[in-house]
Parts: sequence; C-alpha cells; structure tokens
Amino acid sequence: MTEYEGFITDIMIRIAGDIVLSENPGRSIRRWREFFEMSQAELAARLGTSPSVISDYESGRRKSPGSQFIKRVVKALIDYELEKGGQKLYILSRQTGGERFWEAIIDMRDFDKPIEIGDFIGAIGATLAVAPEGYVDVHGYTVVDSLKLVLDVPAHEYLKLYGGTTQRAAIFANVRYGRSPMIAIKSMLAFTSIRPAVVVMHGVERPDYLGIEIARRERIPLAVVNRPIDELLNALRGLIERQKAVK
Repeated sequence: MTEYEGFITDIMIRIAGDIVLSENPGRSIRRWREFFEMSQAELAARLGTSPSVISDYESGRRKSPGSQFIKRVVKALIDYELEKGGQKLYILSRQTGGERFWEAIIDMRDFDKPIEIGDFIGAIGATLAVAPEGYVDVHGYTVVDSLKLVLDVPAHEYLKLYGGTTQRAAIFANVRYGRSPMIAIKSMLAFTSIRPAVVVMHGVERPDYLGIEIARRERIPLAVVNRPIDELLNALRGLIERQKAVK
C-alpha cells in the first residue's frame, strides 16, 4: 500500500466508521454528503439508485443501510471530492493522523463477494481454534505486524483494522506468544461493540489459553496459520484474483 493509498483509505475508514457507529447512520450520511457539497441526486446517480432512496435513508424512513451500501456511499463521496481537486480531503487529513497504524499494515483488501468462513480458513491453510457459533461471512482482510500494532499503535486506532467493512478477517502476523492479538481486540472493544469476522494468528502452533478464553467470551472465531508470510499473502491475494476471474 502506497502512502497516498493509505491516506485515502484512512479517510474512508474514518467516514465509514462514523456512519456505522452512529446512532442514526442516515443522519451521518447526510452530514458527510453535505460536507462534500454533494446533492442527493448526484449521490444517487453514482450509486445507481434514485434520490428518493437516499432521502429515505437520511430521514430515517428506511432502515439503517448495510455495510456494503455504506462502503459504496463513502467511495462515491471520495471519488466526487477527488474529481473536484480534493481540498476537503486535505482538511480531513490534518485531523486524522494515524501514521503509526499504517506502518503496522502489511496488506489490506476487500472481497468483491463475501466468502464463508470455512472456505476462507481452508483457502489460507489455517486451523480453527475457536469455531464460530453460526454462519459467518468474511468480506475482506487486514494483515498487520502484531508486534508493531501492539507496541506502537494506540488502542483507539485499532478500529482502522476494519477498513471498508466490519465483517473482515483480522490477521496478526509474527505472533510470538499466542495472546497479544486477542488482547488487542479486547482493547478495541472498549471503543466499539463491533467484532471482526475472525481473528487469525500467524506464527504460533496454538493460541495461548488466555487468547482462547478471550475469543470464547467475546464470541469471536479464532484461527492459527503457520505457513511463511509470503505464502499466506499469496493465498489471500489468490482469493481476490479468483473472484475477478469469475466476473
């Protein structure tokens, strides 16, 4: 990920997080739309829907939008602002910061279509240590350097692990003792009730008992994978390429 891509993604995460965590997501969509000086008609056209749909969401007449719709809204807003020159993005960047988080990121991508957790775990060669309680879809993944994240990044910035969607795999590379990733997730839960679709620990045979206990109590699927990091990244990117191939 380039510095510029990190800059844009950071702002998209901030906006998406503000909408998702808001008590009134529709009102947050309206606030951001008006911040970027975008009309309901323009937003609707970019989303391939009608202005009345946007109006219904913003007024609360339609139930809260799902994560995929929010992701499309945020992308439309950012694309619109970039076409105008991006001055408002510069303003937001001065407020956002977060350089230490991006230094901990190894890879971060979204899938075009959700992948069932069992298929995802199998594709990357991982093993479940704490199984999901029901059907779980994985919409994307974030791979982070475990040591850099835990030592250098404040807990309130962990929300950026979610990228453009909350239903993603949080993959912690180079784990040493099998507990730090779940402690990091536990710290994040102090700021939000949103949980990752699955946590994957890379580099350990089995999670520490404390990591397993946190996963069970928080009802977060937990997996381990021991293949070399380059192989893991290739397997993850292979999932992206296979989805593109069937379009």
